[in-house]
Amino acid sequence: MKRSKPWIAMGVCVLWAFLIPMSWSEEGSVMHKESGKVVRSAHGAGRWFPGRASELKEMVDGYIAQANVPEIKGVIVGAFAPHAGYLYSGAMAGYTFRAIKDNAAKGHTPDTVVVLGLSHRGGFSGVALMSGDAIETPLGQSPLDAKAGEFLADQSPRIFFDYAPHAGEHSAENEIPFVQAALPGVKMVVGLMGDHGADTIGELVSALDALNKKERLLVIASTDMLHDPDYDLVTNTDQKTLEMVARMDADGLAREWQPSKQIFCGIAPVLATMRFAEDQGCRKGTILGYRNSGDDFPESRGRWVVGYGAVVFAVPE
Repeated sequence: MKRSKPWIAMGVCVLWAFLIPMSWSEEGSVMHKESGKVVRSAHGAGRWFPGRASELKEMVDGYIAQANVPEIKGVIVGAFAPHAGYLYSGAMAGYTFRAIKDNAAKGHTPDTVVVLGLSHRGGFSGVALMSGDAIETPLGQSPLDAKAGEFLADQSPRIFFDYAPHAGEHSAENEIPFVQAALPGVKMVVGLMGDHGADTIGELVSALDALNKKERLLVIASTDMLHDPDYDLVTNTDQKTLEMVARMDADGLAREWQPSKQIFCGIAPVLATMRFAEDQGCRKGTILGYRNSGDDFPESRGRWVVGYGAVVFAVPE
């Protein structure tokens, strides 16, 4: 895969994400029907990650295999992983999904994975769930858990099925090949959060809590960290942010986030995941790893530096 300039292909979060309402259209979305099934196709194949199955498998499996993570005691119920192009953030995503894969090998495979992303193209009210029967990447098809999605949607009018915001959006989609590799065959609910209001986050968390009483969930927030030309600023800010995550200080993170200081490019998914994990009994976040684009691509320093963290949230068995 041709290496792009790192300051171009790192998955930049525009400052107006979550702020400007947008009208959506499914025009240009890719889907096909097989035996009456609606199968959504990954738009990012060949752009954010390889479009060839063999190349993608080698990359994702390699990132997971190379990740050196501690043994996680208990059951992982939440996590976050970055969503930039795999050449830049894939290694850190490998840390998150190595921990998830190892946890599943100990008998803690979830019934359903809920992947929460955001829209980079503009805000909307609520949480848009991906409709359809399956999601397809070069690694194959994975089932979408329609019943779980319907249950969530029944809990709040802020949660609804709408594929249009997903068409061309990479944030949640970029996690899917890693889910397929770490948890093969597990069903997914894929959602995009269109605003970071307290009501939307609170109602989503309540819905997830209710669903978790029926089936075992793993909630994954898709997020990059600070974006700024200043390498030292990004490094220092991200370390302070991760300290707050380790303390489970979701309220502090919410206060710290500003449109001009996006400590998470995906603050709403992070807050929802942390609060869900806390409701299940998690008392600390486990920081698995951190790097930014300035570490791996020094030429990006002074141009555009993006932070990438890997975190899991576990509860006692």
